[in-house]
Amino acid sequence: MAQNLELKIKLESPEIVELILKENEVQLSEILNQKDIYYSIVNGLLKLRVEGDKYFLIKYLRDESGNDRWSNYEIIQLTNGDAENFLSDIFNVETTVIKTRKLFWLLNTRIHIDEVENLGNFLELETIVEGDKKDARNRFDKVVELLNLDLSKQIKCSYRDLLLEKMNNDTH
Repeated sequence: MAQNLELKIKLESPEIVELILKENEVQLSEILNQKDIYYSIVNGLLKLRVEGDKYFLIKYLRDESGNDRWSNYEIIQLTNGDAENFLSDIFNVETTVIKTRKLFWLLNTRIHIDEVENLGNFLELETIVEGDKKDARNRFDKVVELLNLDLSKQIKCSYRDLLLEKMNNDTH
């Protein structure tokens, strides 16, 4: 199972982060339009990511209670059929997250600037563990320092959780 060290922070001004990246010659890799459909399961998170005509089934196991967000994940690409309808017949859909993601890469860290429908703008870091956690932590810390991030402002949950919480608050 692959592993990341992750961070999520609400952004008031995504342009500031983009400017820092540009000043440090970190190029935009791609812009992705993503729909993440979250399913109700017993352990972890399960979502179907739809990107255009591509489907990825992603399973996460993550401890949100610690100081760091180490995430274990597996990704399976589904290549034929209507994955969305197929999985919706098997699992209960909890919520759907729709976002536009600007993807940058630095020190084998995925830097996402996300505009999430009904939630706003966020920055996510996902540093890929390629050996030991210490190396990943060092690379992660360098990206955090470059972007001048305040770790006390990190959000330790998924977009799924934020959207479900918002929907719950809107009905009360």
